Amino acid sequence: MQKIYVLDTNVLLHDPNAIYSFNEHKVIIPMTVLEELDDIKDRRDKDVSKEARIAIQMIDKLLAHADTREIQEGVEIVTSVAKNNTAPGTLSIFPDQLLHTDASIPYLMKDAQDNQIINTALSLQKHNPDIYVCLVTKDINMRLKAKGSGLRNVEDYRKDRILDDIDLLTKGRETITGNFWESVDKVDTLTRNDNTVHVIRRDLHPDYYPNMFVRDDNGFIGFVEAIENDSIFLRDLNANRLMHQNIWGLMPRNLEQAMAFYLLQSEDIDLSILTGPAGSGKTLLALAFGLHAIIEKKQYNKIIVARSTPPIAEDIGFLPGTEEEKMAPWLAAFEDNLEILHGNDESCIGSIAYVKEKANIQFKSLNFMRGRSINNAYIIIDESQSLTQFQLKSIITRVGKNSKIVVLGNLAQIDNKYITPLTSGLTYIVEKFKAFQHAGIMHIESIERSRLAAFAEENL
Repeated sequence: MQKIYVLDTNVLLHDPNAIYSFNEHKVIIPMTVLEELDDIKDRRDKDVSKEARIAIQMIDKLLAHADTREIQEGVEIVTSVAKNNTAPGTLSIFPDQLLHTDASIPYLMKDAQDNQIINTALSLQKHNPDIYVCLVTKDINMRLKAKGSGLRNVEDYRKDRILDDIDLLTKGRETITGNFWESVDKVDTLTRNDNTVHVIRRDLHPDYYPNMFVRDDNGFIGFVEAIENDSIFLRDLNANRLMHQNIWGLMPRNLEQAMAFYLLQSEDIDLSILTGPAGSGKTLLALAFGLHAIIEKKQYNKIIVARSTPPIAEDIGFLPGTEEEKMAPWLAAFEDNLEILHGNDESCIGSIAYVKEKANIQFKSLNFMRGRSINNAYIIIDESQSLTQFQLKSIITRVGKNSKIVVLGNLAQIDNKYITPLTSGLTYIVEKFKAFQHAGIMHIESIERSRLAAFAEENL
């Protein structure tokens, strides 16, 4: 049976293509939503205004040639996927300004736009008693208000959820209890580029993916070098050598950091994703390798450092000074890490100034990176947990030839009210890129700051 889904404005801002996500069902957009989109499209906040304009264009594309009756009754969403030979879904505009007081419907006061959208769903529920009517919104409080008003079905927008539980998020490593080799009945061992590689059957570990690490209680550490046909190629690693990696004077303090360093140094990996709590060393590791790769190995021409900065979207273009000066308050963490890397130098300030010039470190706002093609660069994207999948896609697709991008994030510190750990762009790219041969993922659990920071992270 065809269902009715009423979309809130924030759903279309979060995913302008949302109208195509409901298959054979009926999608309804209240007139109030169009009014909100019209207001938002002219805001100075470039991100949200852009999404509003795209959403309006998507709606216009479907409804441009329909008359008033067709728009209110529903126009076919021709690209929707029909299941079991059912008819395609439809899109319609609901004239909620025509709603009048009805004692049989528990309408909310019309003084708020959210209330008008809820009222639309309540009206549809009343007049379609045998049809599943659902309000879709990313606003938690709005969902509570709708349920409290008698709306039976209210949901978050789930199209962009790639996991059901954040605890299932790929970590880039697996620990085997006991001896890893006890479960392996056959293994072929060969030498590749001076590395010992074990070839085992893929059906023994069908969930393994490229560039992940495997360790057991007996000290074995393997790196999934490749997955070909029915075979997994495990590179044999030495724990002692991993722990003694030295990059720009920095050595790993735990095995997870050592694995992250190993990924960063791999020339076959174009995208490295480092996740973990504050104090786990993500930024420090990424910055140390960047300096090493540019100044010592001459691999790239520059380091581009960028991060999610919501307030900048409106204000940075109007502030005096260079882009780097405008970005300084939000990129203080990188200055702190440069001090850590050069704190023992005779002239710390002089060393930092020299390194920033020698490595050609550029601090950028994400808002000004779109539309560019970035070649011969080492790119660090910090605080990516607050970005949507579309924002991260727009950044990753800017990476050009001979470039490496490192994405850093902590899903426990999201500051975007429309994003949760399950819908974060960081979660999305972790799961989407884990099977990509040229991407590496590492979740660093251990906290290497003070005991106070570790306690706060774990207990507050």
